[in-house]
Amino acid sequence: MQLEAKKLLEDMRQAATLILEFTAGKAFDDYACDALLRSAVQRQFEIIGEALSRLARRDPATASRITERRQVVSFRNVLIHGYDIVDDQVVWDVVCHKLPTLLAEVKALLGERA
Repeated sequence: MQLEAKKLLEDMRQAATLILEFTAGKAFDDYACDALLRSAVQRQFEIIGEALSRLARRDPATASRITERRQVVSFRNVLIHGYDIVDDQVVWDVVCHKLPTLLAEVKALLGERA
């Protein structure tokens, strides 16, 4: 794996970890009522999606090992370009049900030898 690919995976790992730290002990209502929390979570998802998009261009073989990679990039695009249609419940669902799997996959890729 290329050094640049590892850096992009590390960016994804860090952003995912931050989201989980930001939302630890929180419920959907906490998220929905806190503009700062929503902004922080959405920004980290933007970083994840951008890093994965770059990874797909630079190291397609590694990127292909991340499930739902196209959905991750599409989610980033909605957050950035469709900011006015972002559904808080969808974001919260991703935090609770999709992010742990993504983080586990990224950590596994980072743990592999070059």
